[in-house]
Formats: sequence, C-alpha cells, structure tokens
Amino acid sequence: METSTKPSNTHIGRKISRIRELRGIKQETLASELGVSQQTVSRIEQSETIEDDVLEKIANVLGVTSEGIKKFSEDAVINYFNTFNDNSANNGAFYAQTFNFNPIEKWLEVVEENKRLYTEKIELLERLLQAEKEKSELLNK
Repeated sequence: METSTKPSNTHIGRKISRIRELRGIKQETLASELGVSQQTVSRIEQSETIEDDVLEKIANVLGVTSEGIKKFSEDAVINYFNTFNDNSANNGAFYAQTFNFNPIEKWLEVVEENKRLYTEKIELLERLLQAEKEKSELLNK
C-alpha cells in the first residue's frame, strides 16, 4: 500500500508571495508600503514562519487578514477559478474583471488635486482681499 505525503501547507512566506502575486502587487511596492527593502520582502517570502506583528502589517498592505494568510490554500483558489471558468454553468454570462491599481499612484493624484485646490483657494482669497481694499478706498473718498 502506497502512502503519499502532501507537502506541509504551513510555509507562511510562500502564502504571502502567492497572495501578493494574485493581487498584482510587486515586491518593491510591498516593501515600500512596509518601509523595508525589497530584499527584506524576499527574505520574508522565503521564511517558513513570521512574527505575528510583521504578518499583521503585511496582511494590511495586501488587503487581507493575517488569519486569511495563515489559512490560504492554493487548491481552494484553483478550485474557485475553475468553478467560474466552467461555461456550462453560466454559458459565459459571467465576466470576471480584475482592477489593479497602485495605492501610491492614487495617493499622488490626491496630493496633486489638493495642491491645485489650495492654489485656487489662495487666488480667490487674494482677489477677495483686493476687492475689499478697492471698496474701502471708494468709501473713504
């Protein structure tokens, strides 16, 4: 009788790597969000165990829970996507669309919009001040 041993699914670093890849996030982006180097992220992804506080920070950046990382299963993900790729169930009516965005780019867009609004506000206040000065001069004549 043959016994097959399935490899242990407790390698947290591999799970982090797969979730990061599935979310379309590069190591450099994750490193930047965590405030560490890309090499540190690489070492984390090669580690079998990770401290809970580090895992929590990584989970927040990846948009999942630390428990979600611990319980992540590649088989479940493959099964999930295979279910949606079976056109016999929905005759192709389901269309899965992935939206990837870089939070840093969104943040930079918001900063630029904030700068533009601030400049516009200053210009309006200067025009208002000038109008008040002109009004005051007319009343004093």
